[in-house]
Amino acid sequence: MHAPQRQPPHGVGGPGVGAGPASASSSSGGFAERLRSLDAHTPAAAEFRVRTIQGALLSVFTLLSIAYLVRIEYGFHFLTEVLDRVHVNATTPAGLEMEFDITFHSVPCALLNVDAQDPTGQSQSLHLDRTHRVFKHRINKNGKMIGRKSKFELGGTFADERSLRDMGKEELGLEDEKEEVEGTASDSSDEDECGDCYGAGEEGECCNTCDDVKRAYQRRSWHIDLAKVKQCRKDVKSADEEGEGCNVHGTVALSTGGGNLHLAPGRGLEKFGKEKQDADFVTSLTEFIEEAFETFNVSHTVNRIRFGQEYPGDLHQLDGQKRIVEDDYGMYQYYVQVVPTVYRKLDGTEIATNQYSVTEHMRHVTPGSGRGLPGVFIFYEVSALHVEMEEYRRGWIRFLTSVCAAVGGVFTVMGMADRAIFARSRSTGAGLG
Repeated sequence: MHAPQRQPPHGVGGPGVGAGPASASSSSGGFAERLRSLDAHTPAAAEFRVRTIQGALLSVFTLLSIAYLVRIEYGFHFLTEVLDRVHVNATTPAGLEMEFDITFHSVPCALLNVDAQDPTGQSQSLHLDRTHRVFKHRINKNGKMIGRKSKFELGGTFADERSLRDMGKEELGLEDEKEEVEGTASDSSDEDECGDCYGAGEEGECCNTCDDVKRAYQRRSWHIDLAKVKQCRKDVKSADEEGEGCNVHGTVALSTGGGNLHLAPGRGLEKFGKEKQDADFVTSLTEFIEEAFETFNVSHTVNRIRFGQEYPGDLHQLDGQKRIVEDDYGMYQYYVQVVPTVYRKLDGTEIATNQYSVTEHMRHVTPGSGRGLPGVFIFYEVSALHVEMEEYRRGWIRFLTSVCAAVGGVFTVMGMADRAIFARSRSTGAGLG
């Protein structure tokens, strides 16, 4: 007799083995249902949608608003902006380079000299290297350039009226009464290809102008006979430049300790005085001083002033500024504060340069007042404050965040407006029914 066999429990072996996959399927189905319950963007069936004209207009307006805002956000986040930082720097810049371009409307080039001085009154070099970089160019009454530019000699300016009087007495022999003094001289000349320095120049050096020859002889402390110098014999006399103006431009190396660059009457006044003596226009020292003041009208135009390399967005207060002196007795003074600046671009390159701010003052001077001579003086000092300017952009992450906020905000507002208009139209329709 066979013992009865035990049936396995439901779902374990035998016919119940197929229930395992069904159980797994029901488990995954439950997870999907729970996941679908988290859907916050449930679409409405097409048959439940109500399409209206005002809804279509709001949709078009929504798309246009989003496109406009995305464009504005893109321009805002990818626009290159500059961040400024100001700090005190204990170190002093190694050197200061100044580029200038000034036009005098009524001063002949023969009477005009330029000099740069430090705070102690010592002259500074007008050469950044062996290439001379300061020039003057004659200008006719119509404001057009005449001939070729010529090199400008360092120094030779008269600092005050007293030095001008001393020159009139010693060089011209002028006193309060007329004394005839004969003599002729000249000043600037045009450039040749490579002029002779008459033994005073260094190897390979060219002396193309009378000023170049004088500079070479001064460097060696030699005496020079201008009558034997070819470059000086063909100089233009100040009388030939009567009624003309002069453009002075170039680049100078200045001390970072402060000082001034000035354009004022120079040694050309000696030649000017002798020419006036020969023509019997000047018979006394007083007449010579008055004639010099009247001739040196410092009305001018500042075409360009720089204290270093240019950088994006830089501003130059004096460029293109014109100053007219109504009377002939004027000393124009500019007080410049130079601020060392470092500009960093997006690619990491740096530009070491300088900014400047300026105030100006017009001092009226008259012959015999002892207040100085007519001229243009640019006084400068280097600030202890240093400015760092750095380019930057906000970038993609901020842009995408702003776009999401703009899109979500537009959709929300337009949705609220659509529902309000639809509800109002239904209530109006029900009331009419």
